Amino acid sequence: MDQSSRYVNLSLKEEDLMADGGYILTAYIMKPKAGYGFVATAAHFAAESSTGTNVEVNTTDDYTKKLDAIVYEADESIGLMKIAYSVDLIDRNIIDDRAMVVSFLTLAIGNNQGMGDVEYSKLYDFWIPPSLLTKYDGPVVNIVDLWKVLGRPEQDGGLIVGTIIKPKLGLRPEPFAKAAYDFWLGGDFIKNDAPQGNQIFSPMKETIPLVYDAMKRAMDKTGEAKLFSANITADDPAEIIARGEYVLKVFKEDANKVAFLVDGYVGGVTAVATVRRNFPSQFLHYHRAGHGAVTSPQSKRGYTAFVLSKLARLSGASGIHVGTMGFGKMEGERSDKDIAYIIERDKHTGPYFEQDWNALKSTTPIISGGLNAIRIGGTKGFFSNLGHANVIVTAGEGSYGHLDGAAEGAKSMRQAYQAWKSGVDALEYAKSHKELARAFESFPHDADQWYPEWRKVLGK
Repeated sequence: MDQSSRYVNLSLKEEDLMADGGYILTAYIMKPKAGYGFVATAAHFAAESSTGTNVEVNTTDDYTKKLDAIVYEADESIGLMKIAYSVDLIDRNIIDDRAMVVSFLTLAIGNNQGMGDVEYSKLYDFWIPPSLLTKYDGPVVNIVDLWKVLGRPEQDGGLIVGTIIKPKLGLRPEPFAKAAYDFWLGGDFIKNDAPQGNQIFSPMKETIPLVYDAMKRAMDKTGEAKLFSANITADDPAEIIARGEYVLKVFKEDANKVAFLVDGYVGGVTAVATVRRNFPSQFLHYHRAGHGAVTSPQSKRGYTAFVLSKLARLSGASGIHVGTMGFGKMEGERSDKDIAYIIERDKHTGPYFEQDWNALKSTTPIISGGLNAIRIGGTKGFFSNLGHANVIVTAGEGSYGHLDGAAEGAKSMRQAYQAWKSGVDALEYAKSHKELARAFESFPHDADQWYPEWRKVLGK
């Protein structure tokens, strides 16, 4: 059944829809299956994701039709399909009238992803009107709050040097805590990795007290505050809350030094909202393990990493991993810096829409995945591409892979940051900074690729 007459209106102007303020706008790349028309398939897509069915039904009335999703732009030559969704379609909480991210996802990437006439469809961008933005939670804390704990300026407080306990699985409580202590002698921030939690070989109620003891000893030795991101991901919101409450009980007066990590992609929006709602004073660390199943450029369905980050800000994440943008081991390109910009800036133009966040607090970019001092700093590294270093770097390789130990690895990353901040080439900076120089020896493959002359310059 061709539903174009009802669910398509190509005379609508995007600027008018934005000025109206009553619509969420979405942009997809879509391809119909062979034998199906582009506009007719777009109409079916819009119908399925709002008020439509495959047949005419006798329960539809005039008010229902006002909630139709409308295709307002369709360009088959590039596969672009833009759909406007009425804000009234978004489900609201009965407890406080807040808008649900899960409701938007159910509409935008729900049953329409599996329709028989669609070869593929992927959400590349969306725009939320100002009136609806106020209905989403958004973040409570972000990197500014961590800078305060670390005693730094609240404006441009700079890089937070972090790591991931390695190996990510297999360490028992005592070795885990020792690994934390060793890193904290040189670095700022430690996170659990995605699978770490309450395994039989490292029970949370044995590990967390030892980690806190390691933190206190490291703070005493260095005279500096330290930060720990505890993974409290679980299937059950009650378990998430129980884990969070336990961690806070252990850390007591140092609770402001604890972030809560949740695997937001596999745990879903509900897991993120559970942490955001029950622990609003903690930094909500959104780990996106598993997202590549839909966000990878190789995947033609789902949504992009840009969309995922935008959703994370809406749902209240304090920070989210944004990829290494081609500088680490993870899939990505240097142009992926837009993924960071959309969550940290008050206004930014994405692939299709300019989003003004209207004072919704920013979300912090978190960088990890095969990074070390060679890859991040100086005039050639990650920070030069991003244009700033107000991020958290969690480099397992860059710390525990350093020949002289985790503390020296942390110091080498801080020195690479200082090189970038000073506008100095990292190799030049390494001449007078031992830990950075040793990073070249620790990661010779990267050094050869980025600085082929390093051995001669450093006398190795």
